[in-house]
Amino acid sequence: MPRKQKKYHFIYKTTCKVNKKYYYGMHSTHNIEDDYLGSGKRLRYSINKYGRENHIREILEYCKNRKELKNRESEIVNLNELAKKDCMNLQPGGGGGFTKEQSTKGAKKRNELLWHSLLYEDWREKKIEEQRIRYKKLWQEGKMNSSRFTNKKHSKETKEKMRNADRTGIKNSQFGTSWITNDKESKKIHKNDLIPEGWRLGRKLR
Repeated sequence: MPRKQKKYHFIYKTTCKVNKKYYYGMHSTHNIEDDYLGSGKRLRYSINKYGRENHIREILEYCKNRKELKNRESEIVNLNELAKKDCMNLQPGGGGGFTKEQSTKGAKKRNELLWHSLLYEDWREKKIEEQRIRYKKLWQEGKMNSSRFTNKKHSKETKEKMRNADRTGIKNSQFGTSWITNDKESKKIHKNDLIPEGWRLGRKLR
């Protein structure tokens, strides 16, 4: 007995509101408000990491039937789209799943490698944040100095080279820059850059 045709057929785009990465998909349903976000591997990982509440689905266009829907998805989710950094799709559209050849051991291995790379990305973000917090704490406790040469001395040869070095004009690493401050912190900008609102030329008064 043939399957009953669904009432609605549409192409959708699910976007992660946190990192703006997106996923294209096709969906057939009787309920236009079923909140279906998609089933891609990268998309599922994104939903698990950031939560459903941080993903939004928008319907891009409707199709008359399932056949037209598949054809349209194949036009949208092409190899050029898959190559984009923010695209979470893993395969061209219109197939409705992996073919028999794609379901081989090699395809499975590629999926495993992808999953591990996503886990590594998550782990790396956490480590960077932990390191940032640790350095901030050491700085506040006075255990960390911004100078790379704390408790170190230049040799006589190095000092002589530094004295004789030509640091005028463009050979000076600070050429073309100016100090600006908001009276809370100081930083350097290029002389051609606009001074941000609330900042002025000069350095913070100690």
